[in-house]
Amino acid sequence: MTTSRTPLTARAATRAGVLFGAATTLLCTLMGATATAGTAGAAPGTTPSPSVAQAEIPAGVTAGVAVFDRQTGAFTEQVNSAGQFRSASVVKLLIALDLLWNRSPDALAAADRSRVDAMLRGSDDAAASHFWSVNGSGAIIDRMVARLGLTDTARPPSTHPGFWGYTALSARDTVKIYRHLLDSSPTAVRDYVLGNLRQSTRCATDGYDQHFGIAGSFDRPWAVKQGWSGFSSGGCTATATAAPRSADRERTAAGAVDLARPALHTTGVVGAGDRSIVAVLTLHPTGTAYGKAYSDVGRLTRSLNVPGATRPAGTWIGTWGSGVRVRAEATTAAAPLTTLPAGVEVLVRCQKRGQQVSVPPYVNDWWAYLPQYGGFMSNIYLSSPENQVPGVPVC
Repeated sequence: MTTSRTPLTARAATRAGVLFGAATTLLCTLMGATATAGTAGAAPGTTPSPSVAQAEIPAGVTAGVAVFDRQTGAFTEQVNSAGQFRSASVVKLLIALDLLWNRSPDALAAADRSRVDAMLRGSDDAAASHFWSVNGSGAIIDRMVARLGLTDTARPPSTHPGFWGYTALSARDTVKIYRHLLDSSPTAVRDYVLGNLRQSTRCATDGYDQHFGIAGSFDRPWAVKQGWSGFSSGGCTATATAAPRSADRERTAAGAVDLARPALHTTGVVGAGDRSIVAVLTLHPTGTAYGKAYSDVGRLTRSLNVPGATRPAGTWIGTWGSGVRVRAEATTAAAPLTTLPAGVEVLVRCQKRGQQVSVPPYVNDWWAYLPQYGGFMSNIYLSSPENQVPGVPVC
């Protein structure tokens, strides 16, 4: 089967711009080059903590980073680790631990256990709202701050008491939460909570692809609790249109936690024996697309020194288009496995010829295998100037 592609000079200007920027990124990746841009600026009203190592913070991104090696008992990364961010769904860890304080998971009613499972695996918001309401709302945070000795964590502002995702949280406090879970909580609680986090679903219950950051940067074993807020669509389903609540566009008083910019967080444990605890909390410029933030958090996470982590083989390549499907085989007749967030970077392990796909003026019969999805996408949607991506082996 033959393929053809119109010369760059004849392509639409928008497509050319996408290809140029992404091809530059691919070239840097293939050459082993890295570019560090932006700043790990402290959240307003906080004092930056010293850097242990130099994480690569993408331009325009504000980040709080902490990586703790449980084997040595030392941090390998700390950048703005005391900076306060709105927690988004990471607070569900505290909601779950509060529920299980002095209680075995086996003592939970069947309905509550089902809610916890959904809250930790699929980041289910309805489950979190239920527990937030019945267990005292902000009092949950007050109790957990005292129990775990958290220093940067605080209940949501008084203007938004029902918004559990507006709980203030830092990277270093997130590490404390995981250290408690791993080293101090009862075995049954530890195994239950981590067991759910190890079963994190790619598609969250609200239609967002939540396997960014840790889940995309490292091979298993890992266990993750992610968070996102302020985005309009997050892949996984072609019709995901969960708009941010109006309050997500607000900022409270000067010096308070930023409630305005889109937030995307990846937290969890990585490696055999849960050797490393990783917390990456980020804010992105207003209007940032989910796919771009997803890719930026991925680049940041991949730059970190994470002892015990195994990095997957392959080449990271940008994509273009929206509603792009990953399929079980290299043909559009194969069952779709998921839908990619628009413009996200993907890890390509190999490529092979399959069904010819046409998106005028482009025609391509090469398909890329994405190991983290266990399926194929048409190369026509890869941001590469060639139908067959240079440097990527044939399957």
